[in-house]
Amino acid sequence: MNSTVHTHRYKNVDIAYTDSGKGTALVLLHGFLENQLMWQELSLELSKKHRVITIDLLGHGQTACLGYVHSMEDQADMVHDVLLHLRIRKATLIGHSMGGYIALAFAELYPEIIKGIVLLNSTSLADSDERKINRARAIAAVKKDYTAFVRLSIANLFCEENRARLSHEIEQVKEQALKTPLQGIVAALEGMKIRNDREVLLHFTPYPKMLILGFKDPVLVYEDQLEQIEKSNVELISLSGGHMSYLENKAETFEALMHFIKKHKL
Repeated sequence: MNSTVHTHRYKNVDIAYTDSGKGTALVLLHGFLENQLMWQELSLELSKKHRVITIDLLGHGQTACLGYVHSMEDQADMVHDVLLHLRIRKATLIGHSMGGYIALAFAELYPEIIKGIVLLNSTSLADSDERKINRARAIAAVKKDYTAFVRLSIANLFCEENRARLSHEIEQVKEQALKTPLQGIVAALEGMKIRNDREVLLHFTPYPKMLILGFKDPVLVYEDQLEQIEKSNVELISLSGGHMSYLENKAETFEALMHFIKKHKL
């Protein structure tokens, strides 16, 4: 069963979103090269007891580009406008990868709305100098050969031992990623490159927080991510796979999310 996709006009751009179920609001934010379809299975389960909002972020899915750079704050402002339109005053944000960066930007800008945050294969840390250089290289690469860049980028998100097992799922992710316009890809890369460090939010905010990481994540090195949550009350879930826990560790990811939501009565 597919949720009906609605549109909301924001700064002369139509934002695509779904709104299903009833109860306290859960807002699901997809990652780079993804769209709201990534949440389909999870949304179906969560919407049995909650109101679930999924949004195509700027330059992704059925939402057009707003500019040449989509900062995490730009994305957060757009998400806020959608929630205002839907009259949602409190929500828990679940963000995958770039969606996690946007969730944190949202939490910084609109703290009164946040009930809880889950960072799924994401981080509060800003890009290192090396990572910024790699973003610039990625921008050059996608401009040179769009299809090769997208296909390789998706394959590299999965840990090596899962690539054969999940070959069908990987092809489906690639198929969706190839619908992302060139401008959307470049604007997202530019936005991620300049994002602020928001580690402070993990330590000095009152709402519950969870970080879900893959031991073999090729993008976010597991050991490098642990320092940001030291002496914090962030709940850490460590899984065996790579950067795509919602596919590589599907059952465990769902279980962790349900546990977090129930435990904190979100």
